[in-house]
Amino acid sequence: MRSKLVAGNWKMHGRRDMAAALLSALTSRLPDGVDVAVCVPFPYLDQARAALAGTALHLGAQDVSECDDGAFTGEVSAGMLLDMGCRYVIVGHSERRARHGESSRRVADKAASALRAGLTPIVCVGETQEQRLAGKTEAVVAEQLLPVLALGAERVERLVIAYEPVWAIGTGLSATVEEAVEVHVAIRKALDGVSRAAADRVQILYGGSVKPETALALFSADDIDGGLVGGAALDPEAFLAICKAAVAV
Repeated sequence: MRSKLVAGNWKMHGRRDMAAALLSALTSRLPDGVDVAVCVPFPYLDQARAALAGTALHLGAQDVSECDDGAFTGEVSAGMLLDMGCRYVIVGHSERRARHGESSRRVADKAASALRAGLTPIVCVGETQEQRLAGKTEAVVAEQLLPVLALGAERVERLVIAYEPVWAIGTGLSATVEEAVEVHVAIRKALDGVSRAAADRVQILYGGSVKPETALALFSADDIDGGLVGGAALDPEAFLAICKAAVAV
């Protein structure tokens, strides 16, 4: 039985005071029965590590280098993130793919780097509106997953995958439960092609304007194991409501 996971992605938001207030609000009221993580900007990882010490709230980062160490100015290694107390790291977010030209091969390399360090990568996949309208959703997601699945069963079984339809990110739009489940089922079948254990164990999250009012219906679906939450992760009331929705199912 897979547990539910709700991961908040702060993106490039926040200052020290905001981070302190948000983390305090979350840690003081976090519900039991769901795994919860916050993926904060690099400058606030150490602050967040201190704030989360001794709590059930997990720390995550928003990106990682595919290289373990070296002359890579501006990059952050998986070992550094582990040293900062991270458990999770997002790789392949659509904004990284679109704005920084990250290929699916590079995303897989980043996932492999995270796994070598003992981190859990949250691997993001998803289609644009143009691709969905062209009926290419499953083909696009399959192509994005291919290099990741090629990492092999032992590593794939330790991943988290997030399906994030690009057209729903930050737009206020959200896939219907039926649309989301269709893709989640396809991802689960692809995992089954790697190993039965991967299909059984890997959490598949939905990301794309997850809100308190949509979370319960999404999380109630068999193949949706939680959410990767963007804008609502910056509002403690909304984020806690989403976490409670995960507990309710």
